Amino acid sequence: MTLIPVPTTAIIVVAAGSGTRLGGVAPKAFVGIDEHTVLRHALDGVFAAQVAQVVVVAPSGHEGDAETELLAAAGDRRDLGRVVTGGGTRQQSVAAGLAALWGDITTVLVHDAARALTPSAQIDAVAVAVTVDAGVIPAIAVIDTLKRVEGDDVVAAVDRSELAAAQTPQGFPRALLEAAYAAASASGIEYTDDAALFAAAGHPVRHIAGSERAFKITTPGDLARARQILDVRAEPAGVSAPRIGVGTDVHAFGGEGNLWLAGLEWPGEQPLSGHSDGDAVAHAIVDALLGAAGLGDIGEHFGTSHPEYAGAHADVFLARTAELVTEAGFVIGNVSVQFQGNRPRFSARRGEAERSLSAALGGASVAVTATTTDGLGFTGRGEGVAVTAVALIYPG
Repeated sequence: MTLIPVPTTAIIVVAAGSGTRLGGVAPKAFVGIDEHTVLRHALDGVFAAQVAQVVVVAPSGHEGDAETELLAAAGDRRDLGRVVTGGGTRQQSVAAGLAALWGDITTVLVHDAARALTPSAQIDAVAVAVTVDAGVIPAIAVIDTLKRVEGDDVVAAVDRSELAAAQTPQGFPRALLEAAYAAASASGIEYTDDAALFAAAGHPVRHIAGSERAFKITTPGDLARARQILDVRAEPAGVSAPRIGVGTDVHAFGGEGNLWLAGLEWPGEQPLSGHSDGDAVAHAIVDALLGAAGLGDIGEHFGTSHPEYAGAHADVFLARTAELVTEAGFVIGNVSVQFQGNRPRFSARRGEAERSLSAALGGASVAVTATTTDGLGFTGRGEGVAVTAVALIYPG
């Protein structure tokens, strides 16, 4: 029998939401992603983190279901877990969790079960970052173009540099959080999250880097995304099958400045037109990697709705794509690219291009080949270039 020390950190897992927008027949936390529920996946991440008291706040009538999931995820830490009944609002549910904390607890993390794929490393990072007088939230940059609207009218742009998308768990010193909850209860104000409630009580809240995997499962589309990411778990035990993605890109000649292709500048060559630098080689690689990981396509992450990537070069696209693939739980094996066009001539710079692309992908192997089309098609007529890329990734 392994003796587990009494922890000083507690994690309140809020699973009391109805999940109306998800459209399930059960509360959101009990909807299946694969063979396991949203709550079970969230708890797997919690129990993979450092030892903590775990309090699951369940919707009324589903306490037994929550207990089953808790015990299945906890393993030999089952004595650290407890299920309590949630209230009519999120704030009331968290308050119920706070009331169940042990006396030794000094740091409290509040975590949404709906963020079921949150990495355990993020949970640990939040716990470590909490101080005696300040709360901490994980957050990621807002990359979409934001607009302020009134009815059907767009009235202003919103400066994204001042914004961040908050995630969970959110961490706080226990004494200050409990006092903040008492003040909120007395005022009758309902806050959107614990950080807002804590800040309203006059306490500072800081942020650390979040994770793309910590997205909130709210809509059927979110659930489909989670299922894509976890699809590898359906493989037989002990098997880690690779995944393959294919990407293609086509650009016409006609841009401004110098040609950028395969991460290299080609002085004296006619440039390609495009939203960024028109680097069809890099763009095809991005699509191949995103497709292999089930993360959508280049337009979703880097398209015209993301003006911050206008004019960006291959290293920016590829480095960010490598981050997305890693955050989705995969390791890049290798990438093979074929360039089709009459110019530029790749042979003299093939090795340089491969090294540049590999470096942008964190050292993954990249091979580049080039061919003409014997004068056929738009590439043969010198109107533009076409590129096909194949990427191989492995579960991390």
